[in-house]
Amino acid sequence: MTSKTLPTLRPDQRLWLLATVLTTLLPQAAQLPQLVTAFNALLVLWSASLLFQQRGMPPRVLLTGLGVGGLALVFSQYQTLIGKEPGLAILSSLLALKLLETHDRRDARAVILLGFFLQLGLFFYNQAMWIAGLALVATCTTFAGMHSLESPPRPVPARLTGAARLVLQGIPLMVVLFLLFPRIQGPLWGIPDAALGSTTGLSDRMEPGALSRLAESDEIAFRAKFEGPLPPERERYWRGPVLSKFDGHTWRPGPEQILTQPFYTPAGQEYRYTLTLEPHDQRWLLALDYPGGDSGQLYSSTLALQTREPVHKRLVLPLTAYPHTRPNRELALVLGANLELPPNSNPRAQALGLSLRQRAQRHSDIPALAIQYLREQKFRYTLDPPPLDVDDVDSFLFDTRAGYCEQFSGAFVVLMRAAGLSARVVTGYQGGEFNPVDGTLVVRQMDAHAWAEVWLPNRGWVRVDPTAEAAPARLTESSRAALAPNAKPPLLARADMAWLRDLRNQFDALNHRWNQWVLGYNPGRQRDFLELLGFDNPTLQNLTSLMAALTLVVLGGLSLWALRTPPQGDALDRAWQQVCQQLGRLGLARASWEGPRDYTRRVLATRPDLAPLLEPLATEYLRLRYGPEPLTSGSLRRFLQSARKFRPR
Repeated sequence: MTSKTLPTLRPDQRLWLLATVLTTLLPQAAQLPQLVTAFNALLVLWSASLLFQQRGMPPRVLLTGLGVGGLALVFSQYQTLIGKEPGLAILSSLLALKLLETHDRRDARAVILLGFFLQLGLFFYNQAMWIAGLALVATCTTFAGMHSLESPPRPVPARLTGAARLVLQGIPLMVVLFLLFPRIQGPLWGIPDAALGSTTGLSDRMEPGALSRLAESDEIAFRAKFEGPLPPERERYWRGPVLSKFDGHTWRPGPEQILTQPFYTPAGQEYRYTLTLEPHDQRWLLALDYPGGDSGQLYSSTLALQTREPVHKRLVLPLTAYPHTRPNRELALVLGANLELPPNSNPRAQALGLSLRQRAQRHSDIPALAIQYLREQKFRYTLDPPPLDVDDVDSFLFDTRAGYCEQFSGAFVVLMRAAGLSARVVTGYQGGEFNPVDGTLVVRQMDAHAWAEVWLPNRGWVRVDPTAEAAPARLTESSRAALAPNAKPPLLARADMAWLRDLRNQFDALNHRWNQWVLGYNPGRQRDFLELLGFDNPTLQNLTSLMAALTLVVLGGLSLWALRTPPQGDALDRAWQQVCQQLGRLGLARASWEGPRDYTRRVLATRPDLAPLLEPLATEYLRLRYGPEPLTSGSLRRFLQSARKFRPR
């Protein structure tokens, strides 16, 4: 059902508005609920069908009903209409709906302005480089649509070139504002950076399936750039939450102390590196075992490195690691807590632990006996383990004998505690993939791992990784390499597609530079930049004065360039000028006061042989420029082709 009111906009103007809405809403689809995206898509498809069928706009009553329906749909998805996400969802639906009632330039300008706002709204979700690229594409398309409202039809390449020229003219001013506008920690709109990018996915609790779900993700958790050689694969353990409380099903953190210095004496091989940690909204740092005492951060008695505040934004820290350190200080109270097991839980596992203790001649022999049991029973490492019974550990050790690293580490710690040894589960990441493009070690979500730590007399906390006994490739390659043969790695990580892997490395390196130099341009880096310019202690007044001066210089330069550039008219006039230039080379130059009709008559009076070529061109130009019918893209394209073929002799 449509009304009889036809739009007063030209078809090419409506097409550019449609392109504006499409390029604006497509990136939003990744953040919006599927039902809202489907609703928006139906509205845009309806607008496109009306355009190509040259039909009128829907009646206002129907549009009002669709608007109310869109609000109800957003409310059903978010349970509110207030906030960042529901607000952007409402605006996206309004943009798609506005296209259905746009029939004049006033409505079209509203579409343009709403499009610009939603392109800015993309950064409320994510500030990654690819988001900036999509926003730039949408901005150029919107500029082209805005320009089409104020000028005659032009070919698509010419329209996009004009829009790109406008964007390029704004880049110098953008650079000045980016470098000199006073920086603040966090975004201007007050949304934590954890909402602006990927999070690590690690939790401060572990239960069956918790880490195996992360193996499906190819997202980057953090990067490390080492000053010297990389540590061997078997030493690349990145410590996260340490879990010591067990209720029979779930592992949780236990008691800990926090100091400004480590609970151990760093010793052995030293590795210096820079950690670039993605926001995860927690305090753990995922540092390589074991951090030195010069990090400026906080040290937990669980041997983990922590920040003073949750990591809400991407963090770059210089760190030092000593993997060969032997942590041998611990409180008796903490050791006792790492012996506890819930009563009447996993009786078969507890019985096995007691038998291991009885067989061992020394306490230090117990972990080796447990590992021997895993080898003899041929446990299988898999991303999709069979379901477990109520007693998870018993079911894993004696029934399924298949699991992921959380099952291996959790069961091993239960055996150690049942045998009388203090033990705990450590979660974090293991390994990493070296990117030869920028020399960083990239650790992804799929590298999430869990291992065990056992307290041995005269040695302290000793790392034991029971997963390595079932899947040694887990330590030397990646979690994907250790899984069952039918497990498919991500497309860009497949060994038989080296060119795709190289492409991913190039993109990761480029994205890392974007994070470092664009998103990482914080108050400290701005201060360093201003010191290079000679401002040792820049104040707000210095920044404002310098920014105002450079802004005037940029605007003045653009103004001079605009004044010195002669007006070239639109595509139709430029094509006619080219025709006149061709005739001028024959000695028939057009005078500045001559109109197209008089000039054509004078040329034909001198060269009547040019009439078959020139007269149709002049007649068509007069019709297109001064005729009553609006200029269309098809008629303009045909005239431009004829003008290019005009070659008088």
